[in-house]
Amino acid sequence: MPYPTGYPAHPGQASGHPEDAEHSDEHAEHSEHAEHSEHAEHSEPGPELRAELVQASLVAIAVAVAGVLLGLLWLWLAPKVPLVSDGSAVYLKNSEGEDAVGADGMFTLLGLAFGAVSAIIVFLLFRHGGIALVVGLAIGGVLASVIAWRLGVWLGPTSDVVAHAKAAGKGVTFDGPLKLGAKGALLAWSVAAMVIHLALTGLFGPRDPEPALPPTATPGAR
Repeated sequence: MPYPTGYPAHPGQASGHPEDAEHSDEHAEHSEHAEHSEHAEHSEPGPELRAELVQASLVAIAVAVAGVLLGLLWLWLAPKVPLVSDGSAVYLKNSEGEDAVGADGMFTLLGLAFGAVSAIIVFLLFRHGGIALVVGLAIGGVLASVIAWRLGVWLGPTSDVVAHAKAAGKGVTFDGPLKLGAKGALLAWSVAAMVIHLALTGLFGPRDPEPALPPTATPGAR
């Protein structure tokens, strides 16, 4: 029976069957659940990505802690800068020496060596690692280099040259403070680690299986 307005009722309502309305509610509920599940899948990282992020964080922390060893070796191996005082001023004992530059070079060489070793260790431990491990190596290398730099300066001769000269006495040679003039050396560890790790992954890393070749047709076959 049509409505007083003259328009027919909604098909679902005109049928008068409650099963149609119930089916419509269930369909809407399933659609909402599927949309929520799809949104959750896109918003939350998968288990493999979470595992890679955890591994990268552990690598960054371990590499940063290894910066203590770099700092101690730098303090031990870096050439000393001999200074001497005449009572009124402090001078380089060897004005033509390159000891200050040698400290920068030693830090760079040690950073490259530590970067190569850390990359090899990480590759052997996590052969299936992705780009997250490389990022962890890079961040850890920078942190380790900064820790090594500050530790070496802190444990080395005092930076108060005037006080050190007065304590040593006039005409007595003493060691100058340990400095890192070329701040670009702080990137040596990270650069070496990334290059070595990417090279090892390209040479010895896991490779995707080759697709199977289609069967060849035998001559004369129909």
